[in-house]
Amino acid sequence: MARKNANDDPLAPLTLAVGQEELLLDRAVREVVAAARAADPDTDVRDLTPDQLQPGTLAELTSPSLFAERKVVVVRNAQDLSADTVKDVKAYLTAPAEEITLVLLHAGGAKGKGLLDAARKAGAREVACPKMTKPADRLAFVRGEFRVLGRSATPEACQALVDAIGSDLRELASAVAQLVADVEGTVDEAVVGRYYTGRAEASSFTVADRAVEGRAAEALEALRWSLATGVAPVMITSALAQGVRGIGRLMSARGGRPADLARELGMPPWKVDRVRQQMRGWTPDGVSVALRAVAEADAGVKGGGDDPEYALEKAVVTIARAARSRGRA
Repeated sequence: MARKNANDDPLAPLTLAVGQEELLLDRAVREVVAAARAADPDTDVRDLTPDQLQPGTLAELTSPSLFAERKVVVVRNAQDLSADTVKDVKAYLTAPAEEITLVLLHAGGAKGKGLLDAARKAGAREVACPKMTKPADRLAFVRGEFRVLGRSATPEACQALVDAIGSDLRELASAVAQLVADVEGTVDEAVVGRYYTGRAEASSFTVADRAVEGRAAEALEALRWSLATGVAPVMITSALAQGVRGIGRLMSARGGRPADLARELGMPPWKVDRVRQQMRGWTPDGVSVALRAVAEADAGVKGGGDDPEYALEKAVVTIARAARSRGRA
């Protein structure tokens, strides 16, 4: 979800949406437009790019109307405005017009920082729309989507959806909306699997899960499907490394209860439970063997070998064997 400051009135004279996440920027605009049209169904909306906002254009759009109509003026990519137009915007900010809401979409950063600072100084309502580059951020986004739609989803279901869909927030939001519309009750991992089987099976994390569980045939099948559907080999080696390291960390952890282990290891409790189940059959020697296999595969897919697919298959088989090392001679 986009983060807002304390001034949470979408009809504030100025809304500043800062960031590069297109879905969140679009939502910030839609929220303002919806609020304006709720107050006045005849609200005039002007959505402009920098090339459309020439010097003098803003003054024309915000000039007093004989009929005092409500208006929303949206300026996208405000960091790319010309110097003369920036002067116009800054001048407007000192005396905003009544019944007009100006929405500035700014990427943040150094470019156009003067306008950004001026908008903040003018008391803009600010909505943060950062790119969600971390898996944890996307997971939090999915949880938030379910909450906003008034439905509950298990942690495993949220994680499975992120694994299946990937990093595109629009697709994640669409998937959540579809599940909420089609499924009664709590959304769980099995439901996500039914709806997104093809994509979920292509997930690098599915390959890793099957491998560390000792299910070599299923891991190889998931691996081949992943590669066939365009999953990058480096993503698969990364997932394999995370899976094996998680088992090694849990094996050497001191805590006993999931909550204690979660704090010690920096994992959510549900993840601790999953890794604990996957850990059955593993030995410290097996973890060492598996980590070496992952390192060799990583070198293989990054140019150290002639056949990245073979390097991955070899690593998956080695990890699956290591997962069943306890009790073998």
